[in-house]
This record gives sequence, structure tokens and C-alpha cells, in this order.
Amino acid sequence: MMAPEKILAFFLQNQPQISLRPLGLGKINDTWLVTLNSKERLVLQRLPAAVFPDPQCVMHNIRLITNCLHAWSQQAEVHVPFLSLYTNPDGEDLFIDPDKNGWRLLTYIEGSRTVEELESTQQAYQIGRMLGRFHTILADVDQDRLQEPLPGFHDTLSYLEKYDRISRRSAVNTLEEITCIQFIGQMRDIAATFAERTDTLTRLVIHGDPKASNFLFAENDDIVISIIDLDTVQAGLLLHDLGDCLRSCCNRQGEEHDNPKGTVFSADYFAAILKGYGSVAASLLGDADLQLLSDAAGLISFELGIRFFTDHLCGNRYFKTSRKNQNLDRALIQFHLADSIIRQQPLLQTIAADIFRTSPMR
Repeated sequence: MMAPEKILAFFLQNQPQISLRPLGLGKINDTWLVTLNSKERLVLQRLPAAVFPDPQCVMHNIRLITNCLHAWSQQAEVHVPFLSLYTNPDGEDLFIDPDKNGWRLLTYIEGSRTVEELESTQQAYQIGRMLGRFHTILADVDQDRLQEPLPGFHDTLSYLEKYDRISRRSAVNTLEEITCIQFIGQMRDIAATFAERTDTLTRLVIHGDPKASNFLFAENDDIVISIIDLDTVQAGLLLHDLGDCLRSCCNRQGEEHDNPKGTVFSADYFAAILKGYGSVAASLLGDADLQLLSDAAGLISFELGIRFFTDHLCGNRYFKTSRKNQNLDRALIQFHLADSIIRQQPLLQTIAADIFRTSPMR
């Protein structure tokens, strides 16, 4: 990998920086916080070619979406500090290294913090509200102007097909691996059932990865001030975004913990996120969307579990790992989370129906 200091020379062209240090715990991109002599702080990111083979596509979408977000923010009653792309003196905002990895420099949103696991229903409400605001702002964007950064993204059936191919030629040696195989066998019908109904669901511009850590909270408050990581922005199903957000934020133990069997989906956080979302974006959801809200959370948990387990079987080529069997443990957490969602379906469906029946936006 090229040294990040060399990449900075492309963007900053002789502007001295005080420091460069790793930032965040992302499973895909490598990220650094850059501090300049002027005290300005920026974010340097590497988009791995193995995940994003067409970084130009990713950047095209980010340029389009950030322009829309900033235009909205300038007219809104409450300012939202969305990220901006940094361009060098030649007007370039993307560097592609010899290994085809993409690099970009972003503004750093000051006065912010991220959380990996939510601590209160107030935080959950705030996240739901920001995701609803994001969807609402971009609801009128011409979807045909967006490119597809990750073809097949959220196509659960295709992830199942890849898993089937890989598993047939993979040796399974541990109880944990056998448990994952059993979960997939028990849950695989979820994907087919959901796929049969996608034509009835609302399709707009989605974030693509609205997990808890991609929402920025105020440094000293539980108010969400922005949403980051726009690499997977594309046209898609609102329920995929809501399902992913619910999957991430309603897992009280977080996505990395040492007791997969103890993973529980929080109905309280589920309700808080939907209340926040409904306060600004309930009108975006049709009746078919509302019927499948809780199913979407289970689907995305199952889908991510398949992806983690398949990557484990492949030798961890996609998701970054720092220890042995990390992707296997991640898969087990997602499968137990999906199981918790399935077991609570009657309760979750009642909660969603009550919230959106009384929502002022409907």
C-alpha cells in the first residue's frame, strides 16, 4: 500500500501537516485524520480496489449527493454540516494508486463523535430522525443520475448463491461453522419471500450503510448532527436502509462482542428509531413497506451474516480482520440477531403499526 503521506502530497501540494493518525474502526476503508499547520483537520481515506473496483463511480455519486445535501442545508432552518470533498489546486478530488485503490480527502466535521453501540432510546430516536431527513432531502433526486458502486448490493439471493458455491468446496471443522450452516438452512426462505415483494416497495436514493457509527453525534450531546460514509449511496429500497439501520442500532451488544448467543434485538430501540424516522419521513413509506418493516431488519441481519461467513470461508478477503475467526464470530452475531428479530415478529409488527398509524406525517 502506498504511504498515506505520499497521497497527501497529491492533494495538499506542499501544504505541511502536523500529524497523520488512523481514524475509526471501519471494516472496509482505511481512514486517517490529517491535521494541518493551520489547525484545519481533514479525513484521508483509501477505497480498496478489491471492494470498490470503480472508484470513479463512487466519487460521481458522492459529488452529486453532497451538492444536493449542501444546497438543502443552506436553505434549511437548522444547519446540518454534511461532509465535503477536498480538491487539490488542479481541481482533482480523486487519486488512484498503482494498485487501483482510490484515495480521497474529505472535510472533518468538528464538534462531533461517533458511537459503536447506542446507549439510550434518545440516541436511537435521533438516528431515525437523521435517516428520515436524509431520505426526504434526496427524495426528488433523479435516480437515473446515480451510478451503481457495488453491483448486486443487498441482493440477498445472490449472496446465498455465492455462499452455496463456496461452501460446497470448503472444509467445515468447528461447531461454530456448523452452527452458521444450520442458521442459513433455517433462514434462507426469508430472502426468497422478501424478493417476491420488492416490486411493491418504495425505491428512492438510499445511504446504503446507515449503521450506528455512520451517524455523527454532537460532542457533548445526544443529538445527531450529520451522517457520513456515502460510498454506497445509490438508488435502492428504503426498507434496505431502514432494515440495516435497525439491525445495527437495535443490537445493544454491538457488532463485535464475545457472546454471540446473547445477542438480542431491542424492541425499545426499534420503536425509538421508527418514531424518529416517522417524525420527518413517514410519508415516504407505502403500505407494503410498513408491512415488511421488521422483516427488513431480519433480512439484512441474515444477509450480513451470510457475507461475513462466506468471507470467513474464503480466507477473509473482503472484510478487514485483526484476529483469527473474527468474521466467523461476526457472522454468528448477525445470525443470532436475525433469530431474535424473527422470535419477536408479532411484537415488532404491532409497534410499527401503532407508530405509523399515529404519525403526523401520514
